[in-house]
Amino acid sequence: MAPFYPPGTSSVSRGRMAALLIFVSMMFLLYVGYLFSLQIVDGYFYSMRSEQVTQRSSVIPAVRGHIFDRSYDEPLVVNVDSFAVYMNPFNVPRGEHDAVFERLAGLLEISVAEIHRSVPTSRYGIYQPIEIQGGVPYETITKLAERIEAFPGVFWESKPVRRYVHGDSMAHILGYVGEITPEELQVLYNRGYTGTSVLGKSGVEQEYDQLLRGADGRRFRMVDARGRQVGEGSRDDVPPELGNNLVLTIDRRIQQLSEQALGDRIGSVVVLRPHTGEVLSMVSYPRYDANLFSTTSRTQAFSQLSGDLRAPFLNRAIQSSAPPASSFKVVMTAALLEEKTFSPSATVNCTGSRRYGNRVFNCHVSYGHGRLNLYQGLAQSCNIYFYTVGTDYLGEQNIINYARRLGLGERSGIDLPGEIAGVVPSPEWKRDNYGSPWVGGDTVNLSIGQGFIETTSLQMANMVAMVVNDGVLYRPHILKQVRNPVTGEVIHEVEPEVAKTAEMSLETFEETRRAMREVITDGTANVVITTRAVKVAGKTGTGQTGVEDRLHSWFVAYAPYEGANPEDQVVVVVMVDASNDWEWWAPKAANIIIHGIFTDQDYEDTVRSLRPLWYL
Repeated sequence: MAPFYPPGTSSVSRGRMAALLIFVSMMFLLYVGYLFSLQIVDGYFYSMRSEQVTQRSSVIPAVRGHIFDRSYDEPLVVNVDSFAVYMNPFNVPRGEHDAVFERLAGLLEISVAEIHRSVPTSRYGIYQPIEIQGGVPYETITKLAERIEAFPGVFWESKPVRRYVHGDSMAHILGYVGEITPEELQVLYNRGYTGTSVLGKSGVEQEYDQLLRGADGRRFRMVDARGRQVGEGSRDDVPPELGNNLVLTIDRRIQQLSEQALGDRIGSVVVLRPHTGEVLSMVSYPRYDANLFSTTSRTQAFSQLSGDLRAPFLNRAIQSSAPPASSFKVVMTAALLEEKTFSPSATVNCTGSRRYGNRVFNCHVSYGHGRLNLYQGLAQSCNIYFYTVGTDYLGEQNIINYARRLGLGERSGIDLPGEIAGVVPSPEWKRDNYGSPWVGGDTVNLSIGQGFIETTSLQMANMVAMVVNDGVLYRPHILKQVRNPVTGEVIHEVEPEVAKTAEMSLETFEETRRAMREVITDGTANVVITTRAVKVAGKTGTGQTGVEDRLHSWFVAYAPYEGANPEDQVVVVVMVDASNDWEWWAPKAANIIIHGIFTDQDYEDTVRSLRPLWYL
């Protein structure tokens, strides 16, 4: 149909009106198309963007895995139900923050200053929950619920806490957990940690935190401009993943036996299997109860323990060193046998003392031992014998080399944090640290494990293990298995790993073991190693500190001595610190431990079966 024009309209006017009509129609079509694009095509995009702007997420903490001893029957560490108290400062009426803080501090039995540190003034206008206190018991939550109208902005949520089933037993092995610090977060942020993460602070909890912690989940919610929740939760929530369960090499029966044998004496015990490197027991005293860090009084507990001059956080088996004293004579014996610079059947005449330069060095027997060969010298722990062979036949460089060959002066690589290397001194070491040259007296002291040399209990256990294994050291380890937390399936099994080998003859190790056996049958340990359950080989050590009645007590040993399945052999090292009253306790404690292991008895039954013993 032709367009209608009024009568008398010229052709020019008609053309203009048609053009105008076409223009209006095109503008209309463009507008309709724009609206269609804006509402339909771009609607989805803007909707998604709107959700992203107003969507908030919060962490759903993962549940840490349990920790078991080697029997995998009862957990050593579990998670127990507990609560965390939070505050949303925006919901506290203006001007009432201080009053609410004071009431909350009284209920939680913490200081008001602690709450102020968690909720500074700058955060009063933020609608975000802030954790005030974790590990809050149910009884406290009940009191809070009864008076909730007095605590605007305060609420609580379930938050499991770590529970160490046997209290302070195995404290230095298991460690403890705590809230992440800002400094730790800077390092660990890219590994999935957040400002609310709980992580291991020491021991196995720290070493294997990545295996234990699992993966946190995420809870998503829609909020308004002030951060207040709008509507229900999201279906896109990401559930947390459970942490793995760990099975340790520790035998809790041997651990308890070792703890009771050491008693309340500052020192350490290490029991390991030389042919696998598995640590069956590791004791350090004084200990601490890691459960204190899961309670509302954790800050006070940490301050109290940190102020203890006995250093209860220190794992003395791997983080404390001392001169090994006469137990170092095992290294001297192996070096002398390997170097063949002095025949083991040749004798040295001990008169009780010997002069070196302008100093006189004494034996522990003032009137002397008389003539002794190598085996008698080790059995009787004769200082004069080892002074002589050390200075006149071996020399400091050989002694240093063999000490290092047998694992002293270096970290073993055990899977626990904080291991120290100890010290095997050398002329270069002394010059760098003291600015003075090595002298003959330094070699004399080194020959009997005194002077500058320092070792840890674990290093001495490794040294004995190398003697037992003909020069092979398997890396000592605490972890045995990683297991699925739901099915119990073994995810990873730790295999023995050779950490070090000493290129020495089999005859050297065989004769060194024979000499260590004579220490028990005919030497200094004869009166204290009384167990008849198994043949023992070992060496005593009494470390001087410069104070007459303050001496370190060492005993290094292994059993059975010979003819046994290698899987049955254990190395036992006990070190009792000089800060204790002298009672020559290290070999006595080792006697109890070895007897209990091979008779499958607990501490009380072991003590009864070893009686009558003059020292019990």
